[in-house]
Amino acid sequence: MEEEKGMEEEKGMKEEKGELLSELAEQDFGTFIEAGFIAVKQLDERSAKALFHAAHVLRPDSMAPSIGLGYIALNKMDLKEAEGIFAYVLTQEPEHYLAQVFLGMTYLLLKTQRQKGEQLVRNAVEKTTDPTVKHLGETMLAWADSDLKKEQTKGGSPFSVLPKPPGSSPSE
Repeated sequence: MEEEKGMEEEKGMKEEKGELLSELAEQDFGTFIEAGFIAVKQLDERSAKALFHAAHVLRPDSMAPSIGLGYIALNKMDLKEAEGIFAYVLTQEPEHYLAQVFLGMTYLLLKTQRQKGEQLVRNAVEKTTDPTVKHLGETMLAWADSDLKKEQTKGGSPFSVLPKPPGSSPSE
């Protein structure tokens, strides 16, 4: 009888411990994702990748770490890598509107895929209820309409709309 009671107490403690670990992992997951994006902003690719991989270990079913890795690739202008990651996320979660906006952004940077990129971003902006994703998409569309369309008419690069450094000639 006492042995049974001891086993039940042990089982209860294990369940309690498991719930606590689960709760801590959930808190850590968000922290790892947020810290990963901060590391990307600080151009610390190694730390960002480590943080996104740690988040993946905590929640292997979440697409957030993949979004983070795609964001790293996009920031490095590794457009093929970014395209592959965001396309993968969309195969797993077709209505992941942040992935749609980032994939659209990737396509906007590829001359041959710009229309496809605009369509993806427009679709995400129309369907998302997340104000941050909507704002990001609207910003991308405004950029595409102003800067990328200027580039097409000038025949230059997307960076041709940037101001020239002092002392440079206008034809440079």
